[in-house]
Amino acid sequence: MINKFLNFLKFLLFLTLLVAVWNYKLIFYGVQQLNGQLKIICNSVQVAEVIKDPNVNSEIKEKLLLVEEIRRFAMDSLGLANSDNYTTFYDQHEKPLMWVVTGCKPYSLEAKKWNFPFVGEVTYKGFFKEHRAKKEEHLVKQQGYETDIYSPSAWSTLGYFTDPILSNILKRGPGRISELIIHELTHATIYLESSVDFNENFATFIGEQGAGKFLEFKYGSESPEVIKYRNFLEDEEIFSSYMMVSSKKLDSLYKSFTPSLPLKEKAKLKYKMIAEIMLGIGKLNLHSPQRYRHDFKKSPLPNNTDFMAFLRYRKEQEKFKIVFEKNYHGDLKSFVADIVKKSELKEEIPF
Repeated sequence: MINKFLNFLKFLLFLTLLVAVWNYKLIFYGVQQLNGQLKIICNSVQVAEVIKDPNVNSEIKEKLLLVEEIRRFAMDSLGLANSDNYTTFYDQHEKPLMWVVTGCKPYSLEAKKWNFPFVGEVTYKGFFKEHRAKKEEHLVKQQGYETDIYSPSAWSTLGYFTDPILSNILKRGPGRISELIIHELTHATIYLESSVDFNENFATFIGEQGAGKFLEFKYGSESPEVIKYRNFLEDEEIFSSYMMVSSKKLDSLYKSFTPSLPLKEKAKLKYKMIAEIMLGIGKLNLHSPQRYRHDFKKSPLPNNTDFMAFLRYRKEQEKFKIVFEKNYHGDLKSFVADIVKKSELKEEIPF
């Protein structure tokens, strides 16, 4: 009996080592991410302590108090998960903390995908060290993808850790702070495995709708804060509609390419269409056109990763809006509760 037990332990140890060797890159990446996240968490300070600190300026304290109001509103009035997220503060000293790598096929709107435990397939990969992000970008390029690296303003650990308020967030106005906090709290409330487009589009919708409701609650429906954010959302809707149409045109162009078409001709047609798309932005009737216009002198033309990033966050917004208004009559709390319930019961979500 003892020999059988020892043999079982040996087999279990061998199996564990085999899995570890097979997935050593994934394990190494996970350890790096855990270490980066823990450094931020361990160096975060309770918001209550920051507010008491006489060396912290009043503007930061006011913004921290605003975040607490947003948190309470999100949980009480929107039904987002109750958590300790955004009760701590991390001073990033105006430096980026994370670098995210994305990739996309050069002549197809097909994103590069990575697979991770618990979250499944995702179309981006984050790093807490810039040189590691650049190394990953190089590998993705070798696989034949176009790439991009960007630094996110915030991210959600999906409830595994207590997400802190990052100091750079506080540079934003009330509307954009509200939107970002509610967006990330939505991720901590519902996150479907291998459903990046749903997760990001849903969080974007709840973030924007929730921010509008919070601003009206705090400042009044015709306050300068509400009007400014309302103008921003109008711009986003106009720009989104334009980019959706443009993305479809770009996708149609790629699908028209035949195997015999020379690579140089493909590149020429692609460059021409993307340039026309960027020029067209300048013709949109926007409240803040400078926010969206492309500076041809300072920046290269975007590649397919930029179009995929837009689709990742915004392509389902119109569907969400229709269902929200038709089935939930503008009741955001009921909308959130029903979608969360459907996800927990593994029911089909109508998007």
